[in-house]
Amino acid sequence: MIRAETQRRETGKDLGIDVKLGRGGIREIEFITQTFQIIRAGREPQLRLKNTLKALPVLEKLSVMNAEQVKRLSEAYVFLRNLEHAIQYVDDQQTHRLPPDEKAREQIAALLGLSRSQMVEKLMQIREYVAQVFDGIFQVGEEENQEDDWPEGWSVGFERAKEALTDDLEKMGYGEARHCADRVLELMGSKFLAAQTESARTRMAQLVKRISEMCIKLASDDEGVAPEVIFTRFITLLEVIAGRSTYVSLLIQYPKVCEKVALVLKTSAWAADYLTAHPIVLDELVDERVSELDNFSPVDWSGWQDDLWEKLREVEGDQETQMNLLRDAHHAAVFKLLMADLEGRFTVERLADQLSALADAVLEMVITLAWQTIASRHCDVPKFAVVAYGKLGGKELSYASDLDLIYLYDDPSPEASKNYTRLVRRMMSWLTVQTSSGILFDVDLRLRPNGENGLVVSSFEMFKRYQRNEDGTGAWPWEHQALTRARFCAGDRAIGQAFEKEREAILRLPRDKAKVFSDVSEMRARMLEGHPNPTSLFDVKHDRGGMVDVEFAVQAMVLAYSHKHPELVNNFGNILLLEMAARAGLIGEELAQRCVSIYRNYRHIQRKHRLELGDGPVRVDRFAQSENIATVMQLWKTVFGSEGPLRK
Repeated sequence: MIRAETQRRETGKDLGIDVKLGRGGIREIEFITQTFQIIRAGREPQLRLKNTLKALPVLEKLSVMNAEQVKRLSEAYVFLRNLEHAIQYVDDQQTHRLPPDEKAREQIAALLGLSRSQMVEKLMQIREYVAQVFDGIFQVGEEENQEDDWPEGWSVGFERAKEALTDDLEKMGYGEARHCADRVLELMGSKFLAAQTESARTRMAQLVKRISEMCIKLASDDEGVAPEVIFTRFITLLEVIAGRSTYVSLLIQYPKVCEKVALVLKTSAWAADYLTAHPIVLDELVDERVSELDNFSPVDWSGWQDDLWEKLREVEGDQETQMNLLRDAHHAAVFKLLMADLEGRFTVERLADQLSALADAVLEMVITLAWQTIASRHCDVPKFAVVAYGKLGGKELSYASDLDLIYLYDDPSPEASKNYTRLVRRMMSWLTVQTSSGILFDVDLRLRPNGENGLVVSSFEMFKRYQRNEDGTGAWPWEHQALTRARFCAGDRAIGQAFEKEREAILRLPRDKAKVFSDVSEMRARMLEGHPNPTSLFDVKHDRGGMVDVEFAVQAMVLAYSHKHPELVNNFGNILLLEMAARAGLIGEELAQRCVSIYRNYRHIQRKHRLELGDGPVRVDRFAQSENIATVMQLWKTVFGSEGPLRK
């Protein structure tokens, strides 16, 4: 480092204080600023500045540094620069050192309008503060062990180092030491690392050794996760970023970020996969706003949209770059929510609210972005709306949920059908096409009128006719069941209001209660058939007594009783609707509260399982859930008057 080299040269000499290269000097302020610019300027174009004083306020705006730090570092930078110029004027040469001679110091202080003692005191205070900030960021006080006591050849991936490296890792406490040694040697011998400079390879070796010690310590704090699991997850991440020196430098120079990454990798397999798939989110760990998100944070992404629009406008006309910017911004936002979730600062419901609102914000932007690419567009603002069903419709979105969407327009123009069809196709590209930054969402359009055989976008009048099924060729009962969890989520507000009004009218139509219960039970039987469970474990979502039974019971009550209890048409989510059904006298108050608690518990189990183990069926010990299963089956029988379908 610059400071270390300056100290080495000055050892045993009284050369005065180096206000540029010394401890707490000009270079340390510049190095702090430039480090964050290197880390974030790829995604934050406003950071691409050569001037340190102009870059510092941008770091505050991005919450990389707080206002107090930026203010004091800016003031320090101005003072140190003025001092440097005064030193050079008095000494009449290019020097950065405040001389030890008192007479010279008096002359320099006079140029700054200060006494000698005032100048020295202010300089000492500034140097101490700058050094404190510098040391806090780069952990200068924690000296790295420069001696490499691992086997010869390991840092270049030589096979001959495997046995000795295995022994060393085993002594450290790794249970699967040979596998860990294999992964280390694969990384260090990879073609991506071989293409790097000697300095970059040395930094990677240093990072691997630091991580190996960190994982042992993390595992000792929690017996639930073996050190080799955390270590190999970290090695997988390092393989992805091996060719990106910026990220390796971030982890080396910012140990606190490295520790946070290790904690994420330890806590969740899904999070580990997400971080590996989107390593650009690493720099979000520097953002102080990550620690501010919790249950009380507003569910409002408008500020996020404003910031993103600013970046998108800077690359207007470059669709590929815009698509990547949108993906990167969404991945970063999801990662911030994930970090807060892993730290226990969100309930399952509040997290789902945030994820759903974020998806709404993305869809709103994609409509505008996609519409701008249609040369034949017949109006500036499309008379077009997106309606969400399923998880997004019910504001119960999780990290990896698909979006169930339909698209509507209300526009008399003869060009409308053609242009809105093009809009949907462009939107699907913006949402689902794989770019170098991944995808935004998987989208399912099967709930549109006439399903897979229907048009990708419908006029609002056509949608109304289809849902009312007045000629017998319209919506099936299960489509009205799906409508209980539908809502307008993006686009033209007038169409959105019209949709919500029509949705309420359809759900409040009088229905034959027995037929409703028969139709919903039939759909439940189909779902059981489509989600077999060959194990003795309990599938929290799909087995009888699970989440789907609670959801179907709520949907059946909405369809059967909304004509008498119109408050049930409100898309408030399963938990609140259970409580509303109890207040309407449709189910008992005690049963409703027990089912609310069980449903919350099921969602918590599902979230925990998927974070720890990734995607796939969530199956747990059946006996442990037997009481909950029985209670949900009681709810089903209370609503439907029968036990319902069984697995074949």
